[in-house]
Amino acid sequence: MPSKHLAVFPGSFDPITFGHLDVIQRGRRLFDELVVAVGRNPGKDQLLSAEERLSLTSQLVRELVTQHPGDAPVTVRAFSGLTVDFARSIGATILLRGVRNLSDLQYEVQQAVTNREVAGLETAFVVAGQSFAYTSSSLIKQITAMGNDLSGLSSMVPPAVIEILRQKKSQRHPALERLRDDRPRGE
Repeated sequence: MPSKHLAVFPGSFDPITFGHLDVIQRGRRLFDELVVAVGRNPGKDQLLSAEERLSLTSQLVRELVTQHPGDAPVTVRAFSGLTVDFARSIGATILLRGVRNLSDLQYEVQQAVTNREVAGLETAFVVAGQSFAYTSSSLIKQITAMGNDLSGLSSMVPPAVIEILRQKKSQRHPALERLRDDRPRGE
């Protein structure tokens, strides 16, 4: 049995939300150390570059740690490839995952069983707080692509995220343009 429980909270964080930050803070109370692993999901159209996601996540995690200094240490690291390979490479004993709803749970349980069978890594689930149950990075990107006033996102993402979303929108980022162009005709 390991003397220290190192957990990995993996995600693409494209962009990071208050829901992600909630899972990070709650994970800091459950484990001895937490690594927020910023990766790439090849199945998703990325809005932020790997460097932007790492920088933004690092900044917001630093702010979180400053606000809650007594909890477990947390670091932010980039990774590529399989999450389980990264977790094993740093000596992690568990994967931390946030679950918002039944659909998330079904997918996450399948992943957890696979990760345990393939890599011997257990998964701990943290159920999203009620105010984060319907927030997702995909939804944030859709609102950014189709909306005019991004201030409505202030309950879902920190101000630094809104600022970078405004920049991407003004630059007509291709990922946002694809989302905007996929809306039903006649709108």
